This record gives sequence, structure tokens and C-alpha cells, in this order.
Amino acid sequence: MTRFTDLGLAEPIIKALAAKGYDKPTPIQVQSIPPLLEGRDLCGIAQTGTGKTAAFALPSLDYFARNPKPRPLGSCRMLVLSPTRELASQIATSFRDYGHNLRLSVEVVFGGVPIGRQISKLKAGADIVVATPGRLLDLIDQRAFHLRDVEIFVLDEADQMMDLGFIVPLKRIDKLLPTKRQSLFFSATMPKAIAELGDRFLTDPIKVSVAPQSTTAERVRQYVSFVNQKEKQALLTLTLKAEPIERALVFTRTKHGADRVVKHLVAAGVGALAIHGNKSQPQRTAALQAFRNGEIKILVATDIAARGIDVPGVSHVFNFEMPNVPEQYVHRIGRTARAGAEGVSISFVDGEEKQWLKQIERLTRVKLDTVPLPEDFLAQAAKLPQPPRSAPSAAQPGKRRHDDRGGEARTQQPAGDKTKRPFHRRRKGAPGAHKGAVKRFGSR
Repeated sequence: MTRFTDLGLAEPIIKALAAKGYDKPTPIQVQSIPPLLEGRDLCGIAQTGTGKTAAFALPSLDYFARNPKPRPLGSCRMLVLSPTRELASQIATSFRDYGHNLRLSVEVVFGGVPIGRQISKLKAGADIVVATPGRLLDLIDQRAFHLRDVEIFVLDEADQMMDLGFIVPLKRIDKLLPTKRQSLFFSATMPKAIAELGDRFLTDPIKVSVAPQSTTAERVRQYVSFVNQKEKQALLTLTLKAEPIERALVFTRTKHGADRVVKHLVAAGVGALAIHGNKSQPQRTAALQAFRNGEIKILVATDIAARGIDVPGVSHVFNFEMPNVPEQYVHRIGRTARAGAEGVSISFVDGEEKQWLKQIERLTRVKLDTVPLPEDFLAQAAKLPQPPRSAPSAAQPGKRRHDDRGGEARTQQPAGDKTKRPFHRRRKGAPGAHKGAVKRFGSR
């Protein structure tokens, strides 16, 4: 079995990996690191949780270890573009962890915070900058930053970049980059439009692919309950009060829908926060920290805001509303069953959403197990307290720039009984990135 010591990485990087307890690379790391160490461009198809951040971070850090240079004033040697602030922060943290012994400067820039401080930090230059496209262009337009010294360029989550409307900014950034550079391009899916975008950035790339998008993690136990849209809130509240949950992500289709869910949960004594695009960066940071620390167990999110959130110990994913794009379902439930743990996915499906469920089951080749509504459901639902109509918003929205995504709402303390429900989660297994195999409950 391949180990990191077999890949030819510089000794300071091996020591940093050992300090974090990592010795065996994931499949995408095994495929990506050798050609990247040779300086090749790379196009990678990999969904979240496969270890792709380390796949591009480790060989890049190796390059810096073997090719030390002064930091370029007002620029950087490596640029990583991320669609969301959360993912940008996590990527920067990974670079700092893996490059702990290299004395490299790693800066992260995104909207939602004052730009002045970022301008000050970038004046002296940086080895690595992780940025969202909008804020990066803000800095360039203010002549506070330039890309003429970039030696390594990474575009991460390219499909999400396109979903968020970043195609024009990306094309502009492409024109500002040096022609001579190493480029890395990662996407969870590779439709024609994404492939054409990749062609703009890449030259004779190595292509790697792991965990096809039509698969779901084998350790995720997938359930569905058929319920009218108006009754979903009551079912969610009752389930969260009954189910033993470590951490749960609840997905809604809209920002206002996320806020509504939180208000009802809080009124029923279930601690919850919402994270979406109307929230400021400080609010968002506080929400994620509270979720990571276990201060609250329930985080309600839109798909865009949740992209890139990597919080260990997520035991449950609830699809309060089903995604109308089947691949998005795979993204959602990939938030659980990480690092060798078991996970549970519970989907609430009304009449109009049955067509989307069929598309999801056709794509994943997994038949979701049906769980009936609780006994006396309507009677239990009628007893649930409702939020006051005049209740203030869960959080004051902050100022937004065009690359601000996600957010949070006020912290509430969890409460409620812990009666057993039929969604049982098995115990954790050995550590490691989640696999892309499918556990089939049946076929259509």
C-alpha cells in the first residue's frame, strides 16, 4: 500500500503529515501528487471529502520547499480560487498545517470583511493566496494586488463557480495570469461547459478521476419519508427531538426557508442556526465555530452556503426540500459518513418532489428506505409551539460584496427529549476519507 513517504515529498512536509497522524494518501492523492511534482497541469474530477485539497497542496508545498524565493511585493507565488469564503478559509488552514515547517506566508481574502486590512497584508506579498473571485478582482481593481508573479494556479470547485455566476470573473482572471505557470483544475462534475472552462486554463493536463458523481458513500444509510410540504416542519422538529444526533445539517432551497426552519425549531426548544448568503462574515464564522464546537447541533443551510463546509462528526443530513439536480443530492449527503464514520440521510418528499426522487435513485442506483410518519403525527404536530409572528430576524444581515456566500443566525441552546426513532446510526470506523462506493438497498 502506498504511503506518503513513497511519493517523494520533501521531509518537512512528511513531518507535518506525521504530526497530524496522516501516513496513507487517498486515491486522488496517489493519482495527483506524482505528476504534479513533475510540474504537469492537472484536471481532476473529485467530489468533496476525497482529500483533493491535500492532493494539490502537498506537491505545491514541495515545490516551495525546493525552490525558495523572496515573496513578490503586491502579489503571490501561488493562487487558489475558491467559490465560497468557508472553503477558502479551510483551504488556507490546510496549507498552514501541511506547510507548518516551511515558514511560508498564507493569506486568505474574501468579501464580507473590510478590504483595508487585506490590502495591508498583501503589500509585502505572500507565498500562497486563497481567494474568492469577486474580492480578488476588487483588490486588483484598486491596484492593491497583481497576478504577474503567480507560478501555480488552482481553480477549485469549478462547477460551483459556474453555478454562482463566476464565469465572467474567471475569464478575466485567466487573462491576468502569466502564460508560463502550472495550473490545476478541480470539479465534482465535468459537463461540457466545465470542460471548456478547463481548456482555458490548462495545457496538456493529466486527467484524474475518483468517486464518480453517480455514487454515494457506502456508509450513509439513506431514508425517505413522504410528507406534505406544510407538514415538513413538524416532522423535522419531532425527528430532531427524538433522534440521537451528534451534529446535523438541514438543507433548504432558499435563504428565507432556512430562516423559517430555524425560527420554528427554536420555538420548539431545538437549538439551531441558519447559514446563507444574507449573513455577514463575522456571523458566519461564529455560526460555524458554534457548530464545530458542539454549542449547537443543528445547522440549516442552502446548498451554496454549505459548499465546502467540512465539519467532522456530522451524523445526520436532512433534505428538508429535495434538490432538483440529482448530483446536488450526492453533494449533500457527502457531508456525513466522513473519516470512517457511519451517517444517516433523511429526505422529506412531497408529491411534487417525487419526480426528483426518481431521478436521484436512477442516478445513484440506490433505493431509499421508506420510513412512515410517526404514530399520532398530526396530534403531535398540533402540540408544537409556533414562533411569534413579531419575532425579530435571527441575525442582522451584514454588508455584502458579489462574492459573499453563506452566513449564520443567532446561537440557541438545544433542548428536547431524546426518544428513540428508527434512524439508527452505526458506530464510527477507522479514520480516512469517505469512499465513493454505493450501498444498494435495492434497485428500481
